[in-house]
Amino acid sequence: MEIILTKDVVKIGKAGALVKVKDGFARNLLLPKGLAVPVTPSNLKKLEQERQKIAQGLEKDKQEAVAIKERLDVLSLTMPAIAQDEKNLYGSITALDISNALKEEGLDLDKSRIMLSEPIKSLGIYEVPVKLHPDLSAKLKVWIVKK
Repeated sequence: MEIILTKDVVKIGKAGALVKVKDGFARNLLLPKGLAVPVTPSNLKKLEQERQKIAQGLEKDKQEAVAIKERLDVLSLTMPAIAQDEKNLYGSITALDISNALKEEGLDLDKSRIMLSEPIKSLGIYEVPVKLHPDLSAKLKVWIVKK
């Protein structure tokens, strides 16, 4: 039986996918729980409209991400921190700290977009990757200086 998934289903597909599954699986699990709808001309038309709407939304998000990337490429973020000697910090600088510092600069980025592999624990200059869009990322220059 061919169905259109309305929500992501593990090991089956993502929302909006047209998949072929066994009849019993579709009738007993996917259709009653609202995870899928049967393939009909009207459902196919709705699926196509949803895909167009999602594509337009992604294009708009990408344009916004490009504007943010241009701003991040020229931005150099200076963050003062308390250091115990000339190198090591007492605490650490996390993605949340960088996100809060960016808010002060006028950029509202979620901490989950800042791809910091581990917290920064020493003074210096770091290039922190920032994921802006599935196709686009930027490098943010962060200066950690002694307070």
